[in-house]
Amino acid sequence: MYGTERIYKKVEIIGVSSRSIEAAIETALVKARGSLDKLSWFEVQDIRGHIGDDGKVAEYQVVLKVAFQLKEG
Repeated sequence: MYGTERIYKKVEIIGVSSRSIEAAIETALVKARGSLDKLSWFEVQDIRGHIGDDGKVAEYQVVLKVAFQLKEG
């Protein structure tokens, strides 16, 4: 596959988790994998979150761009 000509498209998605940044990324990628074929890579564009009433992190939000290979045709 490497060394052959191919085309990719990138789309923006947002993963959310109360556990961690990594969990927010994994949540987004698992969902994207169910909708998009041939996912290839991701780029973290932004990291943000919510602070709970107790002053601790309540939620992580990670904005990703994911790339997938376009079908031949």
